[in-house]
Amino acid sequence: MTRDRDDRLAEAKAKDIGDIAQQLEICGLLPWPPRHGMESVGPCPKCGGRDRFSINQRDGVFNCRRCEGRGDVISLVRFVRDCSMPAAIDWLIGPEAEISEIERNARRKASDENRRRNEDRADRERQREIKAAGALWREVAKNDHSALRGYLDARGITADLLPEIPAVLRYHPALPYMVRAERGFREVHRGPAMLAVVQQPSGRGIGCHRTWFDPASPQGKIALRDPETDADLPRKKMRGSKRGAAIRLHTPDHDWHQLVMGEGIETTLTAMCAGMWPEAAFWAGIDLGNISGRRQSGKGLKYAGLPDLADAEAFIPPPWVRELILIEDGDSDPRDTRAKLQAGARRAMAKIPGLRACIVACPPGRDLNDLLQEGGIDHVE
Repeated sequence: MTRDRDDRLAEAKAKDIGDIAQQLEICGLLPWPPRHGMESVGPCPKCGGRDRFSINQRDGVFNCRRCEGRGDVISLVRFVRDCSMPAAIDWLIGPEAEISEIERNARRKASDENRRRNEDRADRERQREIKAAGALWREVAKNDHSALRGYLDARGITADLLPEIPAVLRYHPALPYMVRAERGFREVHRGPAMLAVVQQPSGRGIGCHRTWFDPASPQGKIALRDPETDADLPRKKMRGSKRGAAIRLHTPDHDWHQLVMGEGIETTLTAMCAGMWPEAAFWAGIDLGNISGRRQSGKGLKYAGLPDLADAEAFIPPPWVRELILIEDGDSDPRDTRAKLQAGARRAMAKIPGLRACIVACPPGRDLNDLLQEGGIDHVE
C-alpha cells in the first residue's frame, strides 16, 4: 500500500460515525441523530431486525446482532451500500485524484486532528460512564442481600454450594431500567437487580454489570418488554466500561495459575461450585464479545476463531495465569460461540508465553447452570 493510500485510509477512518449514519439515511434509531457518549439502537437497515442494530458513537463502531454486520465507519458504509472497501473510501472522502503535496499534508493534518478529537471525546465519555457506574455501586453498599441469596438459590446456587456471596456482587431493591427515547431516556421497569463490579486485571473497578430478576419466578428470570414498542429487552446491561475487564468472582489468596471463565455470572459461579478446579480463580467474562475481542474478518473467516492481535481493548489474563479454561454455553449459536471462545483462547496464548487454554463444552441447548438445576454437572466435556 502506498503512502497516499495509507493517508486516504486514515482520513476515511477518522470520519465521525454519527455524521456518516445520517448521510447514509439510516432510519429508526434512538436517539437520533446519534450523539456522542450514547449508543443508538433500532432496526437494521439491511435485515430489518428490530432493536438488533446499534451505532456506538463513543467507540465509532456499529453492530447488527442478526446478520453479523459489525465494524468501523468504513465497514458501516460497505454494509449499508454493499460495496467494496475502495468504493466505501471513495464515498467517504471522494475519489482518489492527483493532489499537490500541500493539499495532501493539509488533509493528513485534518485527519489527525479529527481522530484525536474523536479519541479525546470518547475518553471523556468513557470516564463519565465509569464515574456513573461507581456511584451506582456505592448506592447499595449497605443493604440486606437476602433477596440476592434467594435469586441464586432459584438458579441452583444454594448456600450449601456457595456459603458466602462474593463481595463483587450486591443487591439493588428497585433499580430503574431505562431505554433511549427521542430526548434522553424513559423508564420502562423498576425492580430487584443483582449488581456486579467489573474490574480490570489490576483490580481497578471500571464498570457495573446489572441483572434484573423476579423473586417470584421459579428460576428468578424476568421477561422485560418495552411497553411502547413491544420489543423484548435484555435483562442484563452494562454501565461504565468493560475494556479488558471481567467480574472477578473469586481470586485465591495463595499463588494460583488456573483461570476459569464463563460468559455470565451464573455460569461461572456454577463452575466455581462444581469443585473441578479447587485452586483456580473464577472470573465472569461479561459477554462473548468481551472474551473474544475483535476477530480477523474477511472471506471465509467468520467462524475461523482468529483474534485480531492489534485489538488493544480485548481481555487478556494476568501474566501469572498458566492455564485458561473457558466454559462454552450450549444454549446459543454453536459455531459463533465456539469461534469467539477460540479467538479469546488464541489471543491469550499469543500474548502470554507458555499459557495453555482449553474450552469446556456443555451439551447442545444447555449451559452449565441449566445442568446444575437439572440435577448434575457431569455432562461437560
